Amino acid sequence: MKRAGLASHETMWLGALPYALIVAGALLRIVPHPWNFAPIDAIALFGGALLPGVLGPAIPLAALALSDAMLGFYPGAVWVYGSYVLIALLGRRLAARRSTPRVIAYSLAASLIFYLVTNFGEWLGPLYPHTPGGLWASYVAAIPFFRNTMVSDLAYSLALFGIYGYAARLMERRHEALRPAPQRTT
Repeated sequence: MKRAGLASHETMWLGALPYALIVAGALLRIVPHPWNFAPIDAIALFGGALLPGVLGPAIPLAALALSDAMLGFYPGAVWVYGSYVLIALLGRRLAARRSTPRVIAYSLAASLIFYLVTNFGEWLGPLYPHTPGGLWASYVAAIPFFRNTMVSDLAYSLALFGIYGYAARLMERRHEALRPAPQRTT
């Protein structure tokens, strides 16, 4: 009886871990950091990969909204939030087969989605002419920030998926160690 309760407790703990990691990532967004070096893209990818159903995009969006409430909302937020929905949906494709190379590839794809969507939104604003040249100028102007986006997405994605993977393996090892040995019948 005690073992079943322990396994249930451990399963609950592991199930709660993605939510705790997302909250921790949102808190990291609030502390001072270099431009575009934030965990939010990684949180969206991680949430999409590990949280069930609509919670996959909803929890990362809620974390973003709460941190935006503290930092201040901004024009063009719809493009940022839209990019996170797309990144969370991308995370769904990562869910079934998570591995370090796949996390790296999907993290880079998340960076690209954020770059393309948010800078398209910037182009639609008043800053750039609404011409192909204006769109090009919007993307070119954002290149210096793209490096930090990629580096932070890689670092935070590897950290989030790595912490969760380590905890899952630790729980599995512990569960196997507590499993009773087979009984000899002869």
